[in-house]
Amino acid sequence: MTRRLFPLVGMVVAPILALADEPKAAEYRSPYSVRFTHPVKELIRDLEETDRGKAQDSAVVPFPEWYSPAIRTRWGVWGPAARHYPHPEYVDGKSADWKRERVVAAALRFQGYGYQHHHVPDWNPPADWPWLKVQAGHNGKGVDCSNYTAFVYNQAFGIKPTGAIREQSEQLEMKGPDGKKVRAERIELPGAYADRPKSLKTGDLLFIKGKVDGDITHVVIWVGSIGRSPDDTPLILDSHGQGVKDAAGVNIPDGIQLRPFRENSWYGRCASHAIRIIRDE
Repeated sequence: MTRRLFPLVGMVVAPILALADEPKAAEYRSPYSVRFTHPVKELIRDLEETDRGKAQDSAVVPFPEWYSPAIRTRWGVWGPAARHYPHPEYVDGKSADWKRERVVAAALRFQGYGYQHHHVPDWNPPADWPWLKVQAGHNGKGVDCSNYTAFVYNQAFGIKPTGAIREQSEQLEMKGPDGKKVRAERIELPGAYADRPKSLKTGDLLFIKGKVDGDITHVVIWVGSIGRSPDDTPLILDSHGQGVKDAAGVNIPDGIQLRPFRENSWYGRCASHAIRIIRDE
């Protein structure tokens, strides 16, 4: 898949279309967008122009081995694990706000990918490969919610959270580049829905329970003030199954998409807490 660059600062980001073999995502036109305050070409220049953003270099094993019998035996439906990216010198000296926008810009490079239980978004197994059938569909490119958030921070900063959802929801010390540890901050949410956007910042990982008094089952990226929706509903970015409607009442396809954070939705009712990886400097 050839990923295009986003428009420059001040322009609304149009939805990225998926591959032709993913018709539901390809036909969908999202009413949601992002207006970055920093030039998007600067936010992700290294991901677009260097090997850091190269899909074939995203796993711990060389690309020719991705679909080998050894990988099938070792990782099965999940496919090869993500590599641990080195620290990107490109981000040195950038502000916390710039880095937070980089999270969203890096995450949007995969918009339109499907919901799959994979470690690496671009891992695309053949039709006869074992598949964890979470819903109707087929094998293809994609990633699940917590492996998506882990991959984005890993590729963008060399910070590698665990891909396990419950562990990620409590992880305040993460693997950084060069063997270093990175400290994160837990953010408790206000009880009132209207106060929650004030407590969250772009790029925060927001965790969702399966039910109001249940366990953590999902994670999203908080888009924050740079998100744009027709009804001014706050936006999140996640890899999710089907069942969420957009502002026009249209079902949002499964996989990686911008979605609304509505008060009476599952997201709003079952939101637990956030983890902030990009902290104020």
